Amino acid sequence: MKKIIFVLVFLTTSLLCASVFSQIGNEPLALGLPGDNLNLYAVLDVFQKSPTLEEFERRLNDKESNINNLDLNNDNVIDYIEVIGNKNNNSFSVVLRVAINNYEYQDVAVIEGHKNYAGKVIVQIIGDEDLYGKNFIIEPSFSENPNPGYVGNQRVIVTGSAIYYANDWPIIAYLFSPVFSVYISPWHWGFYPTYWHPWSPIFFHVYWDFHRHYYTNNFYRRSGYIRYPISHSYYFKKRQTSSIVRQYKRDGRYNGVYDGRTYKKPMAPERRIITPSSPTRSVAPSRTQPGTPSGARPWIHRITPPTTRPATQPVSPSTTRQATKKVVPSATRPETRPWIHRAVPSTTRPVGKPVPPSSDKSERPGNRRD
Repeated sequence: MKKIIFVLVFLTTSLLCASVFSQIGNEPLALGLPGDNLNLYAVLDVFQKSPTLEEFERRLNDKESNINNLDLNNDNVIDYIEVIGNKNNNSFSVVLRVAINNYEYQDVAVIEGHKNYAGKVIVQIIGDEDLYGKNFIIEPSFSENPNPGYVGNQRVIVTGSAIYYANDWPIIAYLFSPVFSVYISPWHWGFYPTYWHPWSPIFFHVYWDFHRHYYTNNFYRRSGYIRYPISHSYYFKKRQTSSIVRQYKRDGRYNGVYDGRTYKKPMAPERRIITPSSPTRSVAPSRTQPGTPSGARPWIHRITPPTTRPATQPVSPSTTRQATKKVVPSATRPETRPWIHRAVPSTTRPVGKPVPPSSDKSERPGNRRD
């Protein structure tokens, strides 16, 4: 009987723990920025499956896909995402842009691809800083680790994942084909396609449920840096930003989408620079050096090579003797030769008055009279 009770208690505890852990694992993670309303993982997935940029734009703005939840002009209506594509030799950029009004635009993200010397294409999507913060970059990979952007307290190093080449994507073949040069969305503020009808945005926790499967996938992951900054600089010169979006963000007008709830923020990915820099030896500051930290030990002097010692003429022994007698310990006198440490005995002689030589000249060598 005791064994049966023990087994029942164990099973009940296991079920309760499993439910708690599942709730923690399924807890929404938000950046706390307007970009929470457009999941770039889903955007990159749709980009992979679209044959052309026209089809990519249509799927982004399709209500049934549950991807677009942006309302940047805060009019309680979903914004239409325009797509602009350009190609420059072995690189391309696909910009996602929203019209805030009739004369102001805001870039949401840019998809960049580059073909290397071996003909392999690497793709990244970079979220705009005003909507996603700095360095919000996503790329496909062969990583076996969960998505570093949504792993909670785990620390995932991205250096172990292999680079994924997107040559087999249908839209990549389209973008690098000779027939493609540029694509500009024909739709703009007040003039939209017939298949698109705006709808009201939904709360973030509902929107997050539609994209739950992206948060634990093994294919898309956060990256720590832009792979081709030169190509990205070409886009950055033409980047469109909106003062209205920045003002609304400062005023907290986009926080209503969270319905008063608080969510965890995803951890930033690890940097790829994992080799620690070699330690360098520095000279400890003197006792009276300004700006000395409280934890420093200025009484420890380390010998350093006289790299800054000025080149001077040799000094005679007499001059050296007099200069040595003139040395007076002072709390504020800067050290010009930190590699020489001499113990200065205590003295009561007046400061600044050198001791005259002996008056008996007959005892000094060179002054004897025969």
